[in-house]
Amino acid sequence: MKYFFFLLIGCSALAQADINKTDANGKKHGLWKGIYEESKRPRYEGTFEHGVETGTFKYFDDTKSGTVIATRVFSENGKVAYTTLLDRKGFVVSEGKTVNKLNEGEWKYYLEESKELITQEFYTNGKLNGVRKVFFPGGIIAEETTYKDGVKNGSYKKYTEKGAVLEESNFKNGKYDGVAIFRDGAGVIVSKGPFVKGEKKGMWEFYKDGKLKEKKKFPERVKFAKTVKKQE
Repeated sequence: MKYFFFLLIGCSALAQADINKTDANGKKHGLWKGIYEESKRPRYEGTFEHGVETGTFKYFDDTKSGTVIATRVFSENGKVAYTTLLDRKGFVVSEGKTVNKLNEGEWKYYLEESKELITQEFYTNGKLNGVRKVFFPGGIIAEETTYKDGVKNGSYKKYTEKGAVLEESNFKNGKYDGVAIFRDGAGVIVSKGPFVKGEKKGMWEFYKDGKLKEKKKFPERVKFAKTVKKQE
């Protein structure tokens, strides 16, 4: 019995010796397992090839259950990683690719505890580029926003769950710029007019029940009342 006990200890020590090793140049090599500093619980595990991550890495939450909350599948000599973030019930929260640790290409975000796509984004060198889409539950489009180098640039549309367009506008360098049209929940125009660098400029039209109610020119001029100084 004692022999079996010491055999178990020896096997455990041997297993420990086979992880968290470095090569002759001091670079991580082979299976590595990280821990949380305070709790000493498992934090991650994965394999290195002379300092480079390879294959699938798993990341755990800091609880007794040690639930997997993320995976990263490395390729192209560690430069590319397909990342998947999960909640504690195993549902995917978001997924996408990173290149040199920066988001690249399509990223997807899902409705809580479901497989329904809630947001779709596209990245170039870590910055949003192209049309970012947000969806209502059920896959109905809610918003479409055009980005360039991480800033709103281009067309923007906002919808109701029934598909009516609430807003059609344009952005330049993150600010409203160009003609914008705003509608009510039934898709009837409420107002429309031009923006310049985020501010209303020029002639705007305002509607009630689909009919033109008034026009206003922006910026509005402020009228100052003349004051008469009373003689004592």
